Amino acid sequence: MRPKPRPRLRPPAPSGARRLARRHPGALLALFLCSTGGALAALALPAALGHTVDRLVDGGAVPWAGLLLCAVLTLAETGFDAGAAVLTTSTGARLTAHLRTRTTARVLAAEPRRALAVPTGDLTARLTARTADAATAPVTAAGAVAGVLLPLGAVVGLFVIDPWTAAAFLLGAPLLVALLHTFTRRTADAGADYQRAQSVIAHRLTEALDGADTIRAARTGAREYRRILEPLTTLAAHGRRTWTVYGRAAGQSALLLPLLMLLVLAVGGLRLQAGAIGIGDLVAASRYAALAVGIGSLTGALGALARSRAAARTLDPLLTLDPLPHEGLGPPHGGPGHLELRDVGVVQDGKRQVEQGGKQGGKQEDEQGGEALPDGEPDRKPLLTGVHLTVPGGTSLAVVGRSGSGKSVFAAVVGRLLDPDTGTVLLDGIPLAAMEPARLRPEIAYAFARPALPGTTVEDTIAFGPWTAGPAAVREGARAARADGFVGLLPYGYATPLTDAPLSGGERQRLGLARAFAHPGRLLILDDALSGLDTVTEHHVRRALDERAGRCTRVIVAHRLSSAARADQVLWLEDGRVRATGPHEELWADPEYRAVFRTETGEAEEMAEADEGPGAEGALPRARTEVEAR
Repeated sequence: MRPKPRPRLRPPAPSGARRLARRHPGALLALFLCSTGGALAALALPAALGHTVDRLVDGGAVPWAGLLLCAVLTLAETGFDAGAAVLTTSTGARLTAHLRTRTTARVLAAEPRRALAVPTGDLTARLTARTADAATAPVTAAGAVAGVLLPLGAVVGLFVIDPWTAAAFLLGAPLLVALLHTFTRRTADAGADYQRAQSVIAHRLTEALDGADTIRAARTGAREYRRILEPLTTLAAHGRRTWTVYGRAAGQSALLLPLLMLLVLAVGGLRLQAGAIGIGDLVAASRYAALAVGIGSLTGALGALARSRAAARTLDPLLTLDPLPHEGLGPPHGGPGHLELRDVGVVQDGKRQVEQGGKQGGKQEDEQGGEALPDGEPDRKPLLTGVHLTVPGGTSLAVVGRSGSGKSVFAAVVGRLLDPDTGTVLLDGIPLAAMEPARLRPEIAYAFARPALPGTTVEDTIAFGPWTAGPAAVREGARAARADGFVGLLPYGYATPLTDAPLSGGERQRLGLARAFAHPGRLLILDDALSGLDTVTEHHVRRALDERAGRCTRVIVAHRLSSAARADQVLWLEDGRVRATGPHEELWADPEYRAVFRTETGEAEEMAEADEGPGAEGALPRARTEVEAR
């Protein structure tokens, strides 16, 4: 047996501010220079102003040079601040876009079972709001230079003017530093709790939207409404705690900073009365005192950095996902699609599972944050066990079994949407795990029971895939999936926006099938992709599948008797194990095999009638008439 390939893993990609800063060093350097320039201009202005005031008090000619210098410094401070504001906005947007792209790419490159361990709603929140918060760290850090430089420079200025006035300020500085430290710590904690509560709401809302039809049919809308909004109480508490922290910091600052300012001015006045400093020095000292107590403006920057760090921690599990390992191999040229499984096993660890249509989820939900809760030892349930199977290239395999028998798990494994925990899957003699995903994916086409429909128009949806299918391939795929008929009834045919296309469940399935047919490879996998079709449509789609005999291996998760009867070979699964394999005619002699179809066929027929009812089909001409009337 060929040994398993050695993983070729890329190094982890931390989400730290340092890595982000390397993306746009020029913009961050310009922001740093603008912030520094504005701070230096602000620090130079009190000294120039004090010197000018002394010249005016002493009498004599008007100090035009000093007045001009004050004007220039004022304009410079304003210009630098404006430049910093523009750079903060533009650079933050670019860093956010980069972090979202990098995080999304990391998720897509990983094995789906691990990439989708995070609940869908929480994943959406992390890829949107969390990336925006995390990306602000480099920008905030670069812009915070002014917040640090101004108070430090002002204290130095006070020392230069008069050490006693500086000492008066430093007397209350420890209280100010303690205030900032407490604010930063409490803001970070409150922000992290707030983000976790948001993730719970997002996850529950996504679940409800995905199951909207079920909720409507069961008349449980009020219950779902309460379930989705239940975390709002926790969210409100964290929000109030956040604003309480801000309010206390603002109130304490409002009390402490004027007292410090008053203390500095009182000492300065006494020093002026003693003749130790002049009027201009007192003016400068008052300005420096105002800048020194401006350290309270750091609270905003510190709060932003705290939120950024909390958001970055939620992104770390995504950015450190290992990509699919491979050896850089590809399928042999011109291979027939010979499929082989050797002792394949898949285990569910209590937090991950494969659902119908290749989707994965089922993770335990932490009510505070959507994280996995390890309740003791995980329940390691076997989903597939010891599967040995050979599917000759160009033939068809029907996968049958009761619900929960492992059919969708099998479909995910043979197309490497899921790596087995044990055993090996080979395509034309090459292990799937050894193949580079970019070279493997064009060779495998998938269709699901509930396909996602990306793209703007119907044609975009069918053309979407490892490569963009051309117009001829799109229409050929639609004809093979029997989708061209209802597409022709849409207001603008293939150019109809999906938002304007009222599609039934069966019609969505046919678009998914059309997409698979438009991207032919050596392996075609239909994971319950015929369940929503009426009998006549399924018959035509089956004929299109049969026409690919010898050129494409077809793996069909089947519920209907007709699908199994027309397959070259049937795989009968039961509780994740192979119950039997062989032609349908031979297996039919087993009454337990026949019982599988008595159960599954009834469910499939009910689904098809619901999806392909006259109301759904009739919606298309009605929609077209309404558009033409407008």
